[in-house]
Amino acid sequence: MNHIGHDAVRDAARRVSDSRAPGTGTGTGTDINTEPHPRAGARASGAAADGADQRGVDQRSMDQRGIDERDAAIRARVRDIDRRMHHDIALLHALEQQLAALRFTTDAPPSRGAALEALCARGLDRLPLPGHGRTAARWRALAAVAACDLSLVKLYEGHTDALAILTELHASLLAAPGRRWGVWAAEPPHRKVTAIPDGSRDGLRLEGVKPWCSGAMMLTHALVTVSRNGEPVLAAVELAQPSIEMSDDGWHAVGMAATGTCDVRFDGARARQVGDAGAYLARPGFWHGGAGIAACWYGCAVELAAALRAHVVARAEPHACAHLGAADAQLAAAGALLRETAAWIDAHRRADAMRHAMRVRLAVEQAASAVLEHVTRALGAGPLCSDPHFARAVADLPVFLRQSHAERDAAALGDVLRNARDPLERDPDPLWPLACP
Repeated sequence: MNHIGHDAVRDAARRVSDSRAPGTGTGTGTDINTEPHPRAGARASGAAADGADQRGVDQRSMDQRGIDERDAAIRARVRDIDRRMHHDIALLHALEQQLAALRFTTDAPPSRGAALEALCARGLDRLPLPGHGRTAARWRALAAVAACDLSLVKLYEGHTDALAILTELHASLLAAPGRRWGVWAAEPPHRKVTAIPDGSRDGLRLEGVKPWCSGAMMLTHALVTVSRNGEPVLAAVELAQPSIEMSDDGWHAVGMAATGTCDVRFDGARARQVGDAGAYLARPGFWHGGAGIAACWYGCAVELAAALRAHVVARAEPHACAHLGAADAQLAAAGALLRETAAWIDAHRRADAMRHAMRVRLAVEQAASAVLEHVTRALGAGPLCSDPHFARAVADLPVFLRQSHAERDAAALGDVLRNARDPLERDPDPLWPLACP
């Protein structure tokens, strides 16, 4: 029994072992271990499909979140643009209202100083910065002030230019409310103001005479170009110092007389350097400000042309109509170029705008000169003798236009063009494009 029992056990064990061996093709054990159960496969396929579906849902959710974030950013940008646009419109409206109330009966400089102070007190000097998407709005404000009075805009443009310079050179803290700035950068030969470091951070002491300082007796501060160790630097100066003397003995102008232009003598006056050496001329905003002067010329020319149109509306004289048509053509072309230049500056804030600034200055100077001739030939001597606002503008404009250097500026622009690419070649910034930028 025992022997028979042991043999049975051994046979049973051998059969089990054989049935578990892979590839024998015998017994049900092989089927169980090599073929998956149909239900198990279905469960695996279902799990894989569920995972793919979930990944698709997750991806679509991420894509939607990205779209939502982009849409939110676009909406925020649109709201910001809308807010800035409404601010610009409100500022220009308030500025025009303030200017409409101004009627200068004298060429005494303090009257323009008081007007500038009033504009600043109402925040009407906080113009959009050039090159930040709203350059045209800034220039419209300059043109509006110029239409009111060129001596006033000479002070207003200098002050607003100083605010832009301080921002660009990271010194905006100096532009505190209540301060009225000038920018004095005239440097005739052999009359440079020198700057000596005073030992403090950015501190300077100024020595010398700076000529042609507009509004000197009516401003509180000025940005002055000076020479430090032979290098050009910009200095911020508080003008209420005993070491600063002003004299208008050399200013005998009839046109622009109300600017109160002086020679300013510095005798150890305290100042602070703004920016690095050469930064004033090297910054992109230098040409932005230079182009803005053309908006002032344009504003005065528009005011003169408006006087001619009022005359023609009242009296339809053929020759006066011809002069008005010619003035219109000049102003329309100049205005279009101003708008195009403003748009270019906004689109290329960091680029060298010299070519564009020189071009618009020359074009507007020629247009303003032509308008001045057309208007005075059409209207004759009458308004020159009886209308103080008109007579003052006609006297002021030729003097202000000479801030352009005429043929020297044209030659400088021509030299730039001589070294530019062929105008017929494809260029991202073509010389004479017809298509909109």
